[in-house]
Amino acid sequence: MTHQNDNSTVSKVWFITGASRGFGRVWAEAALKRGDKVAATARALASIADLKDKYGASVLTLELDVTKPEQVKNAVDKAHSHFGRLDIVLNNAGYSLVGTIEEASAEEVRALYETNIFGTLAVIQAALPLLRKQGGGHILGTSSGLGHVTMPVIGYYCSSKWAFEAIHESLAAEVKSFGIKVTIIEPGAYATEFGSQESLKFAPGLDIYKDFKEHFFGGLRNMERGDPNATPEAIFKIVDAAHPPLRFNLGSHNLPWVRAAYAERLAIWEEWDAISSSAQGQLK
Repeated sequence: MTHQNDNSTVSKVWFITGASRGFGRVWAEAALKRGDKVAATARALASIADLKDKYGASVLTLELDVTKPEQVKNAVDKAHSHFGRLDIVLNNAGYSLVGTIEEASAEEVRALYETNIFGTLAVIQAALPLLRKQGGGHILGTSSGLGHVTMPVIGYYCSSKWAFEAIHESLAAEVKSFGIKVTIIEPGAYATEFGSQESLKFAPGLDIYKDFKEHFFGGLRNMERGDPNATPEAIFKIVDAAHPPLRFNLGSHNLPWVRAAYAERLAIWEEWDAISSSAQGQLK
């Protein structure tokens, strides 16, 4: 079945992971309110059961742990079969690991990547054959401004978003000829439940980092946060666009931060360029 449409007046079908809270919840409800259909997924079905009560046949609620590839494939297939197509596949499930590079264990980092990276890949790989067969679609991924810059104490989370960005950039080039679009959504700081105990995991702390982390968290507490409920219209402009961007900053804070970070990187590369170039050599 071919479905090609960049007209916002035509109802779209969404598949959303992590729809129980945060951006996933806000965007699922907003899509339903504007007349779209949504396959909403979450680890606990009870956390999204009220969507069914509110929106009836427009929503399909599915239990999904993205770290279980077979469950992912079954959920994607079921959503596609139920609605007859999937226009937008939105990977939103994820969490942050709090701990310095020294503190977090390999097991904790692997678990983070199982959700943030391998869970995302499972959804993409399950959806691609269906999107190709129907003639197109739009893959959205919720990344972060921290996919370009980093912070201490959540370095492993930042690293997962850097990997997330690279994967989606490669994916965009690979699937363009199939009519499949890719957009990385990069939110700045927002007042979502992302900072809640359900969305954070803490590595055991070392005393030597206690003061450093207290100072870091003090700065975070004073950070201005955006309103998640102000975001849906921007997301709709992305999914309704004939030529959506590969990357999209969500909020007003990211661009100045990223611009400064890249200016600093370029300046350092330029400063060391003579030595860098000297290492090129010349094969005889």
